[in-house]
Amino acid sequence: MRIVHTFADETKLGAPKRSQDAGGAKVKLDTAMSEINRETIRAMRLSYGQAGLTEADLARDPIEQFKKWLSEASENIMVVEANAMVLSTITDGAPVGRSVLLKDVSSDGFTFFTNYLSRKADAIANNPKVSLVFPWYPMERQVIIIGTAEKVSTQESDDYFAARPWGSQIGATASAQSTELDSRETLEAKYAQLAEKYPEGSVVPRPEYWGGYLVRPVSIEFWQGRHSRLHDRLRYVRSDSQKTDWQVNRLNP
Repeated sequence: MRIVHTFADETKLGAPKRSQDAGGAKVKLDTAMSEINRETIRAMRLSYGQAGLTEADLARDPIEQFKKWLSEASENIMVVEANAMVLSTITDGAPVGRSVLLKDVSSDGFTFFTNYLSRKADAIANNPKVSLVFPWYPMERQVIIIGTAEKVSTQESDDYFAARPWGSQIGATASAQSTELDSRETLEAKYAQLAEKYPEGSVVPRPEYWGGYLVRPVSIEFWQGRHSRLHDRLRYVRSDSQKTDWQVNRLNP
């Protein structure tokens, strides 16, 4: 798939003008244009519409449709980390979002790994309803998933942890994720201590406080940008009491 973008003129977007001083040694911003304000932000826009999305384009199963889009995103050189997604949870009644990495997708749902003592894990323990957003901006696409999160098996967590790079294993063990840290030096000292205890090439045991979550979807929406903000939004929802079949609805943009 070839994606073509047309960008507005830089000055129309309120981008700062650059000028060089007499000595040619410094580049400075034009003071009048260097501030981001309401007008410059409102002028930031692209015209979408390089490709559309129709019901006939969709796979019968949303997981298969997602895999297709993920594959296309991974092949697009403009997309940074196609498997990056925004995970949103509820903490003290307020939504909290952060980026995490998708590490598996199956007929059951979407899997990611994290620290079980982190803020996100605490939120999931109190309210397992979550959302995932894959923002593939260069392709004018996003996928929005709503579902419930549950821990994967110990074996699955063990298998994935063992497959991680050594540095990532040490880092996950060293970090008490989401807790306050007095300094960067403290974290690096803990990392160095563990690196000495488990030198590269040795087996690093998976901490009990680290593992995976599976998000079982109840809704998966595929969003494709279109001209004049008449975007295509096609959403799969569970259509039966057994939560096995899907139906597709088109939403207003």
